[in-house]
Amino acid sequence: MNYPVWDVPLLGGGMLIAAIAVLHVFISHFAVGGGLFLALTERKAYREGDTELLAYTRKHSTFFVLLTLVLGAVTGVGIWWTIGLVHPTGTSALIHIFVWGWAIEWTFFVVEIAAALFYVYGWDRLEPRTHLIFGWIYFAGAWLSLLVINGILTFMVTPGRWLENQSFWSAYFNPAMLPSLLMRTGVCVALAGLYSLLTSSLMAQGEFRHRVTRYAAKWILAGTAVLPVGALWFMASLPPLARQLPMGGAAPVMIFTALGVTLSAIIVAFSLFGPYLRPQQFGTSYAALLLVLGIMVTGATEMVREAVRKPFIIYDYMYLNHVRATESDAVTRTGVLKSALWSSEKEVTPHNRLAAGEEVFRLQCRSCHTLRGYNGVLPLMAGWDEAYTDYQLSRLSTLKPYMPPFMGTPEERAALAAWLARLAGPPSPPPDALGVDGRPAANALAPAAELPVTEVKR
Repeated sequence: MNYPVWDVPLLGGGMLIAAIAVLHVFISHFAVGGGLFLALTERKAYREGDTELLAYTRKHSTFFVLLTLVLGAVTGVGIWWTIGLVHPTGTSALIHIFVWGWAIEWTFFVVEIAAALFYVYGWDRLEPRTHLIFGWIYFAGAWLSLLVINGILTFMVTPGRWLENQSFWSAYFNPAMLPSLLMRTGVCVALAGLYSLLTSSLMAQGEFRHRVTRYAAKWILAGTAVLPVGALWFMASLPPLARQLPMGGAAPVMIFTALGVTLSAIIVAFSLFGPYLRPQQFGTSYAALLLVLGIMVTGATEMVREAVRKPFIIYDYMYLNHVRATESDAVTRTGVLKSALWSSEKEVTPHNRLAAGEEVFRLQCRSCHTLRGYNGVLPLMAGWDEAYTDYQLSRLSTLKPYMPPFMGTPEERAALAAWLARLAGPPSPPPDALGVDGRPAANALAPAAELPVTEVKR
């Protein structure tokens, strides 16, 4: 709560991060698996004396470098830019906890870029053996970069013993680190095959096209073969609440989980019965379809990974509203307005009640919610009055355990309820609020505390 709040009115900051991150993940994992694909395919071409395969590998490497080093790098910078604005406190915590990890990852990234440039410009300029060495150096740098980043990402879901000892090694070698690494490595290999299907459909002809198409399909099948093991292992490593969410604890998370599993199965089936068994019937449109399915799977699985750590940015350490778990009681006692350095209102008075409520929304809710856009709260409040809104806010952690509890004084909570209720408009009576004679039914006049509890959906 030591930073200004960046408003993204309709999309929301979380969805802006997701839009950039999904594209980056889809490219960056190809940057790892594609490096292995280039090195092994070039070696295969040399060993078999296959000049067509060598020529294809050369063309594919140009596409590979342009995509990963240009768009991949731009989206990587975009992630840093957006997370720094949307979640500055969480970003600062990750930088401080893993400062040497980031330094090591950036070193690997520099090696990766240099090796890629030597590789793509080394055709016809370097001896075959030397050129192939640069391919392996690139892959090593790329996979080691993934190794470091993976540990940091899984720390956000399973910080493990770091919560007790604050050790860098406990943070990095957290419970979900190895299962996630297995899954991500499998995804890298599968994406290498998916992208190769696209380039082979555009660059290869005749019988050679059939050969390289079937070869690329083998990469998809090999990469996806390890995913079920990695996924089950990853789920087993999650905290109890996080483990429940994809299995029915929250409908949106369950939907994304089912979508990711279903689309992955479709990709495997299409790859097996398409390019692998019938390469002569495979074309560019088929390859494009598989890539679209691939990015959809990436989006679904990334949404699940983000969702299972709720209500935290860093599990059991920092809530989504930027308040550390150890500071939540103090913020509740003191008030969120006084605790936030960049709050335009410092207390609730009769004269600023609505303005204070708006400020409380920015501080407590804006990191996840918009008003009427993505994850908007006003459409969910249809029929709620001020008293019932306050009732719901007072029981957030009970109704939705993957939402942070309201942190602030009762006056701040009431101010937020008043501001939201005013924006939502007058409540409409429920269907059973009127009796047969058109007068209000008895239960319609019950105080808010006696009304049935409904959930504030995310």
